Amino acid sequence: MRLIVIGGDAAGMSAASQARKRRGPDDLEIVAFELGRFVSYSACGIPYWIGGVVDGPDALIARTPAEFHKAGIEVRTRHEVTGIDLAARTVTVRDLEAGRDLREGFDHLVYAAGASPVRPPWARIPERGVFGVQTLEDGSALRAWLDTEKPASAVVIGAGYIGVEMAEALINRGLRVTLVERSAQPMGTVDEDMGALVATSIRELGIDLRTGVTVEGLETANGKIKAVVTDGGTVPAGVVVIGLGVRPNVALAESGGLPLGETGGLRTDLRQRVIGPDGVVEGVWAAGDCTEVHHRVSKRQVHVPLGTHANKQGRVAGIDIGGGHATFPGVIGTAVTKLCDLEVARTGLGSREAEQAGYSFVTATVESTNRAGYFPGAVSMTVKMIAERETGVLLGAQIVGRTEAAKRIDAVAVAVWNRMTVSEMTSLDLGYAPPYAPVWDPILIAARKAEEAL
Repeated sequence: MRLIVIGGDAAGMSAASQARKRRGPDDLEIVAFELGRFVSYSACGIPYWIGGVVDGPDALIARTPAEFHKAGIEVRTRHEVTGIDLAARTVTVRDLEAGRDLREGFDHLVYAAGASPVRPPWARIPERGVFGVQTLEDGSALRAWLDTEKPASAVVIGAGYIGVEMAEALINRGLRVTLVERSAQPMGTVDEDMGALVATSIRELGIDLRTGVTVEGLETANGKIKAVVTDGGTVPAGVVVIGLGVRPNVALAESGGLPLGETGGLRTDLRQRVIGPDGVVEGVWAAGDCTEVHHRVSKRQVHVPLGTHANKQGRVAGIDIGGGHATFPGVIGTAVTKLCDLEVARTGLGSREAEQAGYSFVTATVESTNRAGYFPGAVSMTVKMIAERETGVLLGAQIVGRTEAAKRIDAVAVAVWNRMTVSEMTSLDLGYAPPYAPVWDPILIAARKAEEAL
């Protein structure tokens, strides 16, 4: 039997590793094709490498092709899969270094091509100084530009997770940073009132945050970026970072006859087998950012590109390919990020998402501290909870604060996952000591306020 893996990062290499654990080289040959030069690395760590917080790029690489080779997995970097023939059970591969095409057969195919950055037409320019941060190669190119050109100013376009993290990285490197966002508030994954708290903190850090602003184009001179043109004026820039989100990288899959789901990603069953109009596509699996997933609270298909999900989905596919049985039951949208000392977290549904899903709900917002108010280092955090009006079931929560704020979302995520009511949450037996929490933890206070609102 032969397994071909398209994509050599989290999902693809997790699938390959798990399949190898269960089936030896004499039973299953595994070949992974990767477009870039690196495999199995932490893309989420790139902003912290850019900002000088962590070392890179080697520190961000979990396993090298040589290490996979020792484990009985053949990895071919700089190989682009250009075609899929489901009838013939083959893929066409371009060896980018040798400049030749190959045809490779498969019994099982794992499609783990990830996601592609959103690049508006105005961003597709040949001039230098405009970057995304999707791959390790992207990070290397941006680091080289910052080190050699030494720009004094930067514009980050998009104030979502990547945009906020890159604004922090560039501030840490001493640049003047302008953060441009089309929406009224940054961090569109949280409600506007919580986003307003983030906006205040961003500006307090000295970042020029411009919300409600649309980018119209880029100005260049002598082959280099010079400025960003917006409907609110022109902003000088020695470097531009685009963080407008990503889309599932599925052009190859679609051209090969694999159907797409409602979000534009590949749709799979619980075992990560690709689903077509006539059911499961035999021997074809998909995992990671190129797929859509089931949201356990909204009951809808969503696209949530996170390394946590990619690793889990790849693991599930690999176990099943190897003859075991595993499932991926869906997501609830848990995510955290930081901007210097500010922490932002969310899980479940926000208010807008709850409305779109048809829920009638109440909200409760409280401000508390991360530890007993009298204990040194106590700082504030704001917690917002959303509960279904009829049942009291917790639908989602958001937390914005300083030290020890973001990881509290994990306890709330467990409650959302298990459909706990806010009334049940008020009695949760959480850890208490003055250095770690007040007598009433902030999430318990928020649950109590939500119960009162019901």
